[in-house]
Amino acid sequence: MNIKGIFVQTVTLLLIALWGYTALSKLFGFEVFQAQLSLSPIFKITYPFIAVLVPCIELILVALLIFDKTKRMGLGLSALLLTIFTGYLAYILTNYNSNELPCTCGGFIAEMTWAQHIIFNVTFIILAVSALYFDKVNHIKHSSVAL
Repeated sequence: MNIKGIFVQTVTLLLIALWGYTALSKLFGFEVFQAQLSLSPIFKITYPFIAVLVPCIELILVALLIFDKTKRMGLGLSALLLTIFTGYLAYILTNYNSNELPCTCGGFIAEMTWAQHIIFNVTFIILAVSALYFDKVNHIKHSSVAL
């Protein structure tokens, strides 16, 4: 395996850990997660649905990332979901008093400030997009060798 392949595998494992950890922490603390979502100015009405949907999507991403046939889809959807989460965080930071709103993320991520969380997410977006690119380059390189 070359350095790009190692990078892709490392990022994939990091994303599996991230999504698995956040999904399980939300599910094990479901009542708290649901209560935090109910305080969000965006999810006041839809929070019961969102509280179920988000951890389910995170677990689906774990499944997609585990298998080679679906890994690229998992990387792309990870970048998309992280972008959506980051957009939500940026919206809250610019339009509301974020000190009054709890973070709805699980575990240690909930301990971050909103700005730190944005930096964390952007870092993972860059990693996911880079891994997707390197995986594509690796795939093209190995496909052309097989011909």
